[in-house]
Amino acid sequence: MDILIPCKSFRCGKSRLAAVLTAPAREALCREMLERTLTALQGIEARIAIVTDDSEVAALAHAHGAITLPDPGRGLNPALRAGADLLGGDAPLVILPTDLPGLTAAALLAAAARPGITLVPDRHDDGTNLLVLPAAARRDFAFAYGPGSLARHMAEAARIGQPLTIHHDETLAMDIDTGADLAAWPDAPEPNGNPKTTKRGSEDAAA
Repeated sequence: MDILIPCKSFRCGKSRLAAVLTAPAREALCREMLERTLTALQGIEARIAIVTDDSEVAALAHAHGAITLPDPGRGLNPALRAGADLLGGDAPLVILPTDLPGLTAAALLAAAARPGITLVPDRHDDGTNLLVLPAAARRDFAFAYGPGSLARHMAEAARIGQPLTIHHDETLAMDIDTGADLAAWPDAPEPNGNPKTTKRGSEDAAA
């Protein structure tokens, strides 16, 4: 399979978290999430490509054996279309964001094994956390990420006449877009960029 990962500059990512994280903490979070994602993919037989216009992102991608493709700078959906076209090939294509803290290789492979176009919803059944396109759909599918993308991607599957699977997976349902998402993630950084202090950790420190 091919795995396509969009990733903007670490400094520009997750701007919606500005109310709860400092700029350095957001930058560190974006870097950590990409590294977590690439580490989770180790061992999967796939061609992994990052769509980006940032040299730091590219350096991290290359360090993990991924290739990079240029982002034309017109937003997420055009970046994905450009990346898919440049990547080419006739294998199934997985569109994978970097902000899925529960991502595992097993969860991704289970979703990719489903027939037809596979959509993994977010925990609100509104967004698309994982998208798998069979080879027959990867050239014609129009990406429609943004609020309400799940419904638009379902409609797009119908438009191009491809069978559709909605695959619910709790490990893939959480993404990190808002302060509420961050609060629900046990390993999320505090506003100063440090990891959360758990009750167990506090007890250990006191001892």
